[in-house]
Amino acid sequence: MNKAITDGIVFQPLPFSAGLGVWSSGEGTPGSDTYAISGSGVFVAADADFAGCLEVLKVDPTARVRYMGETPILPGCYLRVTAKVKAISGPFPAVRVSGWAGQAGGAPLVGLPAFGPATQLTNYGQVVEISAIIGTGDRTGVDMLWTGADYGHLGIDLTGPTGGVVRVDDIQIEDVSSVFTRELLSLVDVRDFGAKGDGVTDDSAAFEAADAVANGRTVMVPAGTYLLADNVTMENHVKCEGRIVQGAEYRFILQRGYDFDAYLDAFKNEEVAFKKAYQALINFADHESLDLCGRRILLTEPVDMQACDPTRTRFETRRVIRNGQFEPADGAAWDSDIVTSQANYAAADDLLLTNVVNIENIQVGSLVEGNGVGREIYVAAVNVADQTLELSAPLFDAEGSQVFTFTRFKYLLDFTGYEKLSQFVLDDIEFQGRGVASGIVLATAGLTFHLRDCFINKAKDRGLTSPGRGCQGMMIDRCQFISTEQSLPVSERVTIGFNANANDVKIRNNRASRFKHYCVLSGTGSVITGNHWFNGDNETLGVRKGGIIITTPNPKTIFTGNYCDNNFIEWTNEHSSDPSLGQQFSFGGLSITGNVFTINDVAPWAHFIVIKPYGPGHYINGFAVQGNVFRSLNGKIDRVEHVDTTYADLDFGRTRGFEFQGNTFSNVAEPVSNPVTMEHEQASEAVTWVMDTGVALPFFGPARYVEAVMPNGPITNSSGGRVHEMPWSEGEQGAHSRSVHLNWGTSVKGRVRYQVRMDDPY
Repeated sequence: MNKAITDGIVFQPLPFSAGLGVWSSGEGTPGSDTYAISGSGVFVAADADFAGCLEVLKVDPTARVRYMGETPILPGCYLRVTAKVKAISGPFPAVRVSGWAGQAGGAPLVGLPAFGPATQLTNYGQVVEISAIIGTGDRTGVDMLWTGADYGHLGIDLTGPTGGVVRVDDIQIEDVSSVFTRELLSLVDVRDFGAKGDGVTDDSAAFEAADAVANGRTVMVPAGTYLLADNVTMENHVKCEGRIVQGAEYRFILQRGYDFDAYLDAFKNEEVAFKKAYQALINFADHESLDLCGRRILLTEPVDMQACDPTRTRFETRRVIRNGQFEPADGAAWDSDIVTSQANYAAADDLLLTNVVNIENIQVGSLVEGNGVGREIYVAAVNVADQTLELSAPLFDAEGSQVFTFTRFKYLLDFTGYEKLSQFVLDDIEFQGRGVASGIVLATAGLTFHLRDCFINKAKDRGLTSPGRGCQGMMIDRCQFISTEQSLPVSERVTIGFNANANDVKIRNNRASRFKHYCVLSGTGSVITGNHWFNGDNETLGVRKGGIIITTPNPKTIFTGNYCDNNFIEWTNEHSSDPSLGQQFSFGGLSITGNVFTINDVAPWAHFIVIKPYGPGHYINGFAVQGNVFRSLNGKIDRVEHVDTTYADLDFGRTRGFEFQGNTFSNVAEPVSNPVTMEHEQASEAVTWVMDTGVALPFFGPARYVEAVMPNGPITNSSGGRVHEMPWSEGEQGAHSRSVHLNWGTSVKGRVRYQVRMDDPY
């Protein structure tokens, strides 16, 4: 029963915000001093932990906070008084629930306990909750037996040394009679069906028997330890005072009241509760999502998601985990595992390492590093019997035998145990890495993994890793990636926001701050829209690195409406076992439109768009850079575009379908365009006009074709007569092929505006 509901009795005292005149520094009886006039307490409206609280300066050996209202004490009614307090300064007091018991007419009832158990405060700023139960019956759990009392002035005492300052949240008084009168609240006790709660006896059958007769009533699990050595499914609501113990191979499924809090009540351990709740999520069709109830879940080691239910190696039904936070506890479990091992690589079988020494020590999901290995190459599968490793992408120059390094980062949530995981969603979750743990590692196969409205904060090494093809169709929406390297210059950073190997990735409306790279993308068909990635630092003339790395030469990908802040888009073919141009597409199929590019405090040679061929023969074939804003602050940069010729240059004689126009340049010394419109003035008559485009075409490209010519004023001959003939053009003239010739039928002079292209049409 609950008298507040059944009889409309008000037990809850007024909050401190309603005024301190009803809160006594004495016994709480009429005429006692109140905190409105005593001077030893003040109301604090804004506190980091409490929404309004009373701050008490302890000046007496026992400082009281008593409600002056008369809280009724009724036979059979049990009240729990709860207070949250924290020490602010000075000596630490002890805190206890206390009260003054009275009879009708105002006389005190002597001989009754005036206070409950005390809790000693030990840390400043730590919120400590104290409580005590007051009742008229001598029942287990009653802290203050007030038989015969009619009412009380209830509150708390601060005992111990004086001089300390303590803040007290609004004191709560609630009717907890249901704890003592279960039979009146439609409860079914598992002990009535044979449950022992001794931690040794298998209580599975007793749980299911109680659930079978509950018929809508709540199944009560009293104090104790209940071993469930079998699968148990509960159709009715379950209330756990005791603790359940169950192996990972068995399932505990709550069909009603399913959320993380329910499993935390049952298993009394955050880590175990999450694993069992997740196990239930993927084994009961009526639940599509697991609500973490806004809880922070402290993990002592990475969560092997597949091991939560060892019977399932594949899962491809939509499921969602939402609304909570994961955080690692300090410990060696988060240290990366590093293995060095000799292996062979052949471009003919470009996703395989063979003859791998000590292969049993190498884990799926390990980062592969070595000579000729591109960025973000991972171990996708391990075959110990054959001594082979499957890679997430080919190696560009690793033919033969060498020693590779395999680094297995540790992630808060680890899905690599699954053969395939599809349609999985993480929603509104903070992955708080604290520089101790990385965020998420996907399964090696799967479709449409979705990360939305999440924070990946201070991941140690990686925010999200795809070690295989589990990122096919992956969606990352409205998330924030914050690196743990905020104070480091760009040149010293090693962390990466995320990577993807498969196709059709959607990256939309995210924000990232101060990684080495925001992401590395090696698939095709990606859509990158509305993101802001900031990779700058506080250095003057600092180094800048690629924010987004595209490792496929023809990615059929669009960048639209993004904010590329203090980094550049780097386009390579490093994930190719034969990076020289063969029968494949060359650099094309990329559209960069309507974005904002900004940079500051860098050397003049910084850029925004960098193409880096890892082999010869490549060229641009279908590339659009249109409607973007390029801006440099605190100094000019030379150009916005660049070819990194560390391994090879582009063949500009084969450029086709290249549009670089309609862009805006601020503090860029050499704005470029293709086609580029220029003006030439011929001061003296000549049959051939030599017109130099200089460096006006992107990537210092050659002036291959004159697309249009228009006289700007009259064209005249040596006698001053006007000439109306049409000239003919020749491209790729001069030492660097950056000049064009206009050829006339006679010697003429004048001024023209002309448009030049560096590419062939399709």
